[in-house]
Amino acid sequence: MAARTASIERNTRETQIRVEINLDGTGEARLASGIAFLDHMLDQIARHGLIDLVVEAKGDREIDDHHTVEDIGITLGQAFDKALGDKKGLVRYGHSYVPLDEALSRVVIDLSGRPDLEYFVDFPRARIGEFDVDLFREFFQGFVNHAKVTLHIDNLRGRNAHHIVETVFKAFGRALRVATSRDERLGDVMPSTKGSL
Repeated sequence: MAARTASIERNTRETQIRVEINLDGTGEARLASGIAFLDHMLDQIARHGLIDLVVEAKGDREIDDHHTVEDIGITLGQAFDKALGDKKGLVRYGHSYVPLDEALSRVVIDLSGRPDLEYFVDFPRARIGEFDVDLFREFFQGFVNHAKVTLHIDNLRGRNAHHIVETVFKAFGRALRVATSRDERLGDVMPSTKGSL
C-alpha cells in the first residue's frame, strides 16, 4: 500500500508556504502560519481527520492576513490532491455533523475531481480576536479549487463565533477522514461509474 503523503511549497511575492500531509497519520500537527487562530483551526483538521499536518507560512501580514490564509488553503489543497493519488478504492464521500455547545455545523465532501464550494456560514460578528471571519471562506475556496473536491459547509445554528467556526473545522476534518478512507470491497476499483475522478 503506497504512502499517501505529499509535500508542497508555494512561493510568491506575497507568501512563502510549505505544507506536508500524511492522510494515514495519527492527527499530529506542527503549525506555524503566523496566525494563532488559524493554527488552532488547522489543528482541528489534523486531530479530527487523523491527518498528520505540517504548515509553515510567511506572508505580507503587514497588509492583512488575506494572502496568507488563502495561500495556505491553496497549498493544503495541492498537497491533499497529490497525497490522494488515483483515488481507487476510496469511500469518496464523507460527511459529519459536529456540535460545540449551542453551535452545530454540517460538512459534506465529494472527492469528485470537480471544484465546487457551497458555503453557508453566518457569523454574529466580523472578527474573532484579530481574525477576520471572511477569510475562512477564502481558505476553503483555495482548498477546494486545488484539491478538486466538492465541499458543502453549513452552519445550522450557533451564537458564538468561535464555537461556530470550530464546529466547521472539526466537521471538515471528520468528513475528510471518512471520504479518504479505503473500502476494501472496492479493491482497486474507481468509486465512479465514469471510471475516473
